[in-house]
Amino acid sequence: MPEGDTVFQTAARLRQAIEGAELVRTDFRVPRYATVDLAGLRVDEVLARGKHLLFRIGEQTVHSHLKMEGSWRVFRPGERWSRPAYLARAVLETADAVAVGFELGVVEVIPRATEAGAVGHLGPDLLGPDWDADEALRRLTADQGVPAAVALLDQRNLAGLGNVYANELCFLRGIRPDRPIGEVPDPAAVIDLGRRLIVANRDRVARVTTGVDRRGERLWVYGRGGQPCRRCGTRIERGELGRSALEERITFRCPRCQP
Repeated sequence: MPEGDTVFQTAARLRQAIEGAELVRTDFRVPRYATVDLAGLRVDEVLARGKHLLFRIGEQTVHSHLKMEGSWRVFRPGERWSRPAYLARAVLETADAVAVGFELGVVEVIPRATEAGAVGHLGPDLLGPDWDADEALRRLTADQGVPAAVALLDQRNLAGLGNVYANELCFLRGIRPDRPIGEVPDPAAVIDLGRRLIVANRDRVARVTTGVDRRGERLWVYGRGGQPCRRCGTRIERGELGRSALEERITFRCPRCQP
């Protein structure tokens, strides 16, 4: 599942492949930007912002969001793509590499000066160079009645955590996902642990929260509904939580460890 660490790794691969190079071809397969041509321009910078990717190209920025199914992959010119071409939403080609965005949830080409309109709403980036723990705490606890898992997932509070991390954090801190954030003891410690977890995973192939990097043993509760808790053996419960149907997410918790 794409979360902040996945996007961080994606940005690193794309930087290595196309940053600093001149584009020889671009292809945006979304109606609004189908006629946009950035060929001849230099890829000045590729950066991650929470779950968003920004390609700064001349005076333009290509903004993308992976959502649930999206990915960016890099190929050699002429190499056969590993996914069907009809799933491609954006193609950025240089003399040495072809970056293809498949099933992207968001693709837009905007003036670089207007980037704030795309990502300015985001809270402090857990993997960003400008991380601000105090601002993250202020935002996270601003609405005391919001369920803890919902508050952690709200990218306006802190950018980068997805459903895997929200569930794992709630378990590790002994918090029911639906407990109001205003009733959570030491929310600053929750944020600190969240940052330490995502930083520890930003260069990993597989996401690990248990400290055991073996298949089937990497996570405490996420995706383990009905299975025994790794700590106490109680059956993990699966539920749903969200302020609306649109933002509803699946939750996993141990009734004993998260009373």
